[in-house]
Amino acid sequence: MIEAVGYLYKSLHIRGNHLGSSHSSIQGILHLLREIEQIRGRRWPQGMSQQSPEGSKKGSSLRGLLPKLNYHSAQGTNTVNSALCVHSKLVPSIMNHLLNPDAIFSNNEMSLSDIEIYGFDYDYTLVFYSKQLHTLIFNAARDLLINEHRYPVEIRKYEYDPNFAIRGLHYDVQRAILMKIDAFHYIQLGTVYRGLSVVPDDEVIEMYEGSHVPLEQMSDFYGKSSHGNTMKQFMDIFSLPEMTLLSCVNEHFLKNSIDYEPVHLYKDVKDSIRDVHIKGIMYRAIEADIEKYICYAEQTRAVLAKLADHGKKMFLITNSPSSFVDKGMRYIVGKDWRDLFDVVIVQAEKPNFFNDKRRPFRKVNEKGVLLWDKIHKLQKGQIYKQGNLYEFLKLTGWRGSKVLYFGDHIYSDLADLTLKHGWRTGAIIPELRSELKIMNTESYIQTMTWLQTLTGLLEQMQVHRDAESQLVLEEWKKERKEMREMTKSFFNAQFGSLFRTDQNPTYFLRRLSRFADIYMASLSCLLNYDVNHTFYPRRTPLQHELPAWSDSPSACKAPLLQEAQAK
Repeated sequence: MIEAVGYLYKSLHIRGNHLGSSHSSIQGILHLLREIEQIRGRRWPQGMSQQSPEGSKKGSSLRGLLPKLNYHSAQGTNTVNSALCVHSKLVPSIMNHLLNPDAIFSNNEMSLSDIEIYGFDYDYTLVFYSKQLHTLIFNAARDLLINEHRYPVEIRKYEYDPNFAIRGLHYDVQRAILMKIDAFHYIQLGTVYRGLSVVPDDEVIEMYEGSHVPLEQMSDFYGKSSHGNTMKQFMDIFSLPEMTLLSCVNEHFLKNSIDYEPVHLYKDVKDSIRDVHIKGIMYRAIEADIEKYICYAEQTRAVLAKLADHGKKMFLITNSPSSFVDKGMRYIVGKDWRDLFDVVIVQAEKPNFFNDKRRPFRKVNEKGVLLWDKIHKLQKGQIYKQGNLYEFLKLTGWRGSKVLYFGDHIYSDLADLTLKHGWRTGAIIPELRSELKIMNTESYIQTMTWLQTLTGLLEQMQVHRDAESQLVLEEWKKERKEMREMTKSFFNAQFGSLFRTDQNPTYFLRRLSRFADIYMASLSCLLNYDVNHTFYPRRTPLQHELPAWSDSPSACKAPLLQEAQAK
């Protein structure tokens, strides 16, 4: 008995309806059906054209044709009918339960009523920058490579591509390869790039003796390639131009057959990117044209004013310099921005700020001059430089879970605070809003729902071991791979979503889930919640808790767009 042929016709029908009759998989399925029919010596069923799935609409339906095939068991029919039922009902159901891009999502239960003190990073937390800033960083670092590190002047032809890389990628320093790794240390094949070209899957598997990266080769706690670790993880939003520059220079050397040491290239690019910050190139450019580079602050003043009106204390800890922060805050909040903060600390050098007990605070006067006074108290309206968290805790008494600190860097801003000091933490993930909007589109929902249905069919029907069934199963596997690639390209053509590989969470999301109690696209999301709101993480079913075909949006309640609009 061959159940698979009937399923294949149904699969063909669904593809024709949801992916279009011109979809690339259609001809492959028709070819496979012809091969099976030749093997069995049967003719094509009446009403089904060999060229197009449209015959199912002109003649009798595929559901009606299945009994005529006489190849399937009742059990197999029930399995496919269940899959089709789930697929047909799930899409409209999801379309009525769209996710809210302005919601706050919780990894750990937390009540804002317990929070007395709010802390903030500056860059990409209180203020957001335009993509033009990344172009500036890329161009400035590229020119430093040419002028100070004597790299070929021909690399100047490369320009910054904002759509090339995503955050959270790993870079193999010794092999000069950029890749995406999941929460289980597995490389997502198809997302491995040497220069600007994808590395074939078989070459990746040969290179790494599989697709798993051992723990000792992964980046260290802060994502750095140190102490024998060969991988560097790029977690900072500012790292996007760095990844792109690394890839462009690698591409130039490879295309021109120039022998080079990948470790030296990585270090030179890292130093050039660092110098764009340390030498003030980026800061001066932003200060000179603040409207060009600060694209929006997303109601930052409204958030700060709301917290101040409810008697919350606030502080700022940033790695950026004093004059730069002052001009930016004057632009997005107003001249009186310091009145909103109880403590302001600049050039903190996070994450060292959270670990190094040796560095005392220094006061910065109105002219930016560092004073030599010993600091006995952190005063409101003043600006302090450097220091360390241990001295900060001693001078303020702000300890434990009554403090909530927001930042965009999972490691430098949040990790030490949640692991060592018990502060509550909030991650600002600007990419979240755009990804949720993509996930709310009908095309994404259709593709993802069919991918899930197809995966379920593969799981259920793999028990059929006859040759003809195996042909169908192989075809489904090919289509599943194609659908995964399509799903990836919704977000980023090279690397896909920030949060998922094919089916697993990314390594980025694993760290986000561990180090952030809550996460959101921007601070403005706080305006949608009362200051006493409690965030409850949704009970996500464990794998052993999931019944078959349970992919229902009602199973896990999510912050929905319709509910937000109703308010």
